[in-house]
Amino acid sequence: MKIMHVVGARPNFMKVSPIIREMAEHQEIEQTLVHTGQHYDEKMSQIFFDELGMCKPDIDLEVGSGSHAQQTARIMSAFEPVLVQDRPDLLIVPGDVNSTLACSLTASKLHIPIAHLEAGLRSFDRTMPEEINRLMTDVLSDILLTTSPEAEDNLVNEGIDRKKIFFVGNTMIDTLLRLKKQATTSDVLRKCGITDGVYALVTLHRPSNVDDETVFRGIMNALETIGGDIPIIFPVHPRTRGHITKLGFHTSNTTDEKGIHLLQPVGYLDFMQLMMHAAIVMTDSGGIQEETSILNIPCITIRENTERPITVSKGTNQLVGTDPQRIITAAQKILKQAPQKNTQIDLWDGKAAGRIVSVILQWFKAL
Repeated sequence: MKIMHVVGARPNFMKVSPIIREMAEHQEIEQTLVHTGQHYDEKMSQIFFDELGMCKPDIDLEVGSGSHAQQTARIMSAFEPVLVQDRPDLLIVPGDVNSTLACSLTASKLHIPIAHLEAGLRSFDRTMPEEINRLMTDVLSDILLTTSPEAEDNLVNEGIDRKKIFFVGNTMIDTLLRLKKQATTSDVLRKCGITDGVYALVTLHRPSNVDDETVFRGIMNALETIGGDIPIIFPVHPRTRGHITKLGFHTSNTTDEKGIHLLQPVGYLDFMQLMMHAAIVMTDSGGIQEETSILNIPCITIRENTERPITVSKGTNQLVGTDPQRIITAAQKILKQAPQKNTQIDLWDGKAAGRIVSVILQWFKAL
């Protein structure tokens, strides 16, 4: 059976890597890895392939950046001849980035079955481009692989046949647990001049936060206040750095008088090390909400909603919105209290990839 995997942005790499490793144990499976090039530079792409031990992509579409419409259209145009030539028996698409939707649309029109990894996640906010990508990909998919029980509820409420839905767990956590020990060899804390447990870690990249000048200025002002209490380590997404510069905030790469240390994007192992030893993580990333919950690190999500509510109900995540005072109050409360123990999240056990391969093999047998 011919299975094609698509990756486009760096969160995809951590999600797909365990499945590729698991499928490599099955001689009856022939795999092809396609990289759309949505994230394309060394810091956002290649280093992740290296650290995760992933093979070099068989095909790189090299689409680069652009508006949502431009990027989606370029991926579809470049991906169609790949599908026509290779004719895989199944396409596996992860997450909710533009590559996910573009490749799903292309495959669907060529009548190629689709498996969606992380199906059913919903923020219920259609102003988010990712929400549109999730909704449309789920409608087009033949196999819907979910990470949590509420995802199945979302899909059923939208009219998806339960027979297509499989609760398998979270492959992001497979990768985290596999590489956790290796991450301890990173010397990123020494390079940053910080001490274990005596810093906050920040990531911000969502357009609703960084593209809106009023919202972003308020968030940065809140970080300045928190930085007066504890040093802040901030690996900066390229888009976010541009907005920081535009607003006149902290354009140097060293810790300033406000306690904010801007870094270039870091690799997976360095970032995991930073997460594992932080006193608090502040983010607008979905994946980081999941990873901090497993690592038992307090997390503040700077968004008005989350498509991963299980990280709030069972993990260490708090949803605080974008109001500066709420961000400051939540952070200061966490920094003053004893760490809280999270609750075990079902099937986030490092074995999701094995369950996924079993589901796919059974699906082929039933054809």
